[in-house]
Amino acid sequence: MGEQSKGNSLERGLTNRHVQFIAIGGTIGTGLFLGSGKSIALTGPSIILVYILVGAVMFLFMRAIGELMYRDPNQHTFINFIGRYLGPGWGHFAGWSYWIVLILIGLTELTAVGTYFVTFFSTFGFNLKQWQWLIELCFLVLLVAINLIAVKAFGETEFWFSMIKITLILGLIATAVVMLIVGYHYPAVHVHGLDHVSSAGHVGFDNILNGFKLAPNGPMAFLMSFQMVFFAYETIEFVGVTVSETKNPRKVLPKAINELIGRILIFYVGALISIMLIVPWRTFQPNEDGTFASPFVMVFQYAGFNWASALVFFVVITAASSALNSLLYSAGRHLFQVALESPNAVIRKLGVVSRRKVPARAILASAALILLAPAINAVPQVSSAFVLFSSASSAVILFVYILTMVAHRRYRMSNDFDPDGFLMPAYKVTSVITIVFFVFIYCTLFLSKETTAPAALGLLWLLCFGGYSLIKGRKAGVALER
Repeated sequence: MGEQSKGNSLERGLTNRHVQFIAIGGTIGTGLFLGSGKSIALTGPSIILVYILVGAVMFLFMRAIGELMYRDPNQHTFINFIGRYLGPGWGHFAGWSYWIVLILIGLTELTAVGTYFVTFFSTFGFNLKQWQWLIELCFLVLLVAINLIAVKAFGETEFWFSMIKITLILGLIATAVVMLIVGYHYPAVHVHGLDHVSSAGHVGFDNILNGFKLAPNGPMAFLMSFQMVFFAYETIEFVGVTVSETKNPRKVLPKAINELIGRILIFYVGALISIMLIVPWRTFQPNEDGTFASPFVMVFQYAGFNWASALVFFVVITAASSALNSLLYSAGRHLFQVALESPNAVIRKLGVVSRRKVPARAILASAALILLAPAINAVPQVSSAFVLFSSASSAVILFVYILTMVAHRRYRMSNDFDPDGFLMPAYKVTSVITIVFFVFIYCTLFLSKETTAPAALGLLWLLCFGGYSLIKGRKAGVALER
């Protein structure tokens, strides 16, 4: 413990229970509850295979992060290893890029919390649309307060957020199993969130197997499903940010990462199979405005639970709040780390730990930027530009992932390598597979009109800010030598 805490000013207040559920929460976002209908419509039952393949690659990615963090559990973020093994230029690029990505995602999540909250109360006949900005403000203030109290408060909050999400998914799976066993038939109903009456049907494996094809809507749709599923897994790496504040990290971290595959199979694959057992996959069609009804709402309404819409949106609010809570935590730690290494005196002031041993200034600075969400949404021109930049952030995060994998390969060839550590299996092959996969995902962004502009903007960011960071890093190196 003493060696693991040496040089670490943050408190190791997270227990095994906290880290396990933070890892679970990192794999379950709002996309599963609301966006899985669109994923199923894109490529049918083969979406299960896509979730498994992408999940396996993300597991390899987490094993690489796990090996690095196991070697040095005092690091506040895995981004530090990019600077250590690829040079200060790439470290500067990755550190600031990742923090900016977190802020942009945070802006999106705060808007989502407000929107889902308004939708939740609309099911009871209350229209809170004009108060959405206040709802967003209250949620953000509450989550900031939780993050400022102590790291243990953050861990406890994430534990209960994850419990709520897990309970709904297990409830869905149990409902599907019971309906399958009894040979359940359901009538045509009007599902909340669907602009037409859904047809009657039954529960059975034939809903999945009838007309099964690997790419029923063509190879292009099948390829595009990979990027959609990848973004569902985005931010799975958050568990790697908790290491410097975890008790017994070299015991807890490997267990949390190794159990990721099991969670993916249960929560994603289990939920998707359950949904398609009940709802024929060709039933998933967009509304006139292009939106999709929540498959979870559909399943529970078919089962006769008419209050399902309110229940699901309550859990969706929980999922969005969990994502925002984790984003605040992660953004605070990343800005704290960037501030510690910055030559700028003003930025260095953010690298201070409060009396409660949390990076309070960095958390508050990150939250202040996320608080711009209501103002951005109030101006249509600014809002449309923000959508483009937030979409580009998903492209930029791929650069950070690739740099992390390259840094891991450099670590393996360095004198720092610990042969007794938490080793990534067959890294010479698996790390190449992971890097090639991330490049493949980036290439798929150019297959759709919606993602071509963000992908191009991401490349422009790499060229401009990446070039600036490398020049800055080279100059710093020359000055240091002198």
